[in-house]
Amino acid sequence: MRISINVTQYSWPGRIDSALDNVARAADEAGLDTVWVADHLLQADPTADADAEMLEAYTTLGFVAARTERVRLGTMVTAVTYRPPALLVKAVTTLDVLSGGRAWLGLGSGYSTAEAGAMGLPLPPIAERVARLEETLELASRMWKGDDSLFDGAHHRFERPVGSPPPMSTPHPPVLVGGMGERTTLPLVARRADACNLFDIPDGGETVRRKLAVLAEHCEAHGRPFDDIEKTVSTRLEQSETAGAFADRCHRLGELGFDHVVVVRSGPFGTADVATLGEAVRMLGDG
Repeated sequence: MRISINVTQYSWPGRIDSALDNVARAADEAGLDTVWVADHLLQADPTADADAEMLEAYTTLGFVAARTERVRLGTMVTAVTYRPPALLVKAVTTLDVLSGGRAWLGLGSGYSTAEAGAMGLPLPPIAERVARLEETLELASRMWKGDDSLFDGAHHRFERPVGSPPPMSTPHPPVLVGGMGERTTLPLVARRADACNLFDIPDGGETVRRKLAVLAEHCEAHGRPFDDIEKTVSTRLEQSETAGAFADRCHRLGELGFDHVVVVRSGPFGTADVATLGEAVRMLGDG
């Protein structure tokens, strides 16, 4: 079982750079799998103030890369319309090269009309966003393979999408597609992604069981082994939760079919939170 943190809030007392440095180094040393960051320009965590501090995601991941050695790095997740596709692929590839092969490409269709309106970001209708998401994944695949031939899609045209230098990850940075849509997102995961991300809804596992069953059906329809896809689930670390209690929760999530738990919390992460999760990692390893 892998455990990661998803940094969604930056409202630490004092300097943000020092606090983020401490948390990132602690995650690296504690054996956590990935430091994810939310990709928003405005604070989107419902437990935070709407005008609270928010950092741009890929600059932040570059900072974290320079201060860590082994932890993986990714967004949870990037709205596909918020950056030109070739620029997005180049940013992730650059992160992968400069971090020694530790980058993820985390993508989703996007949802925040308020953020798009406030910051002048595009957010077309959902059907178009899903189509743009699939074209972006196709572009990433081509650029990572060194295919710079004309790309002429329904929504994007690239005369010569050069991907140099290539990523350091083999064969490429893993692709995570976030979302739980049974008619659009999960079929796309089955066709093009290396990982999915679902939400830990408190209903005894009923929802996520159904979502994973739907994903399995789509994998079968496309002739792809279900086990090829890393199943991640986002869950919240409670304020007073112990390492043992969280490890037990991870066991239950593992029984539902997940192999990677992505942790968020109310308020910014502290090194004590990371230490709790590191102890849970060790307990799960011993078990």
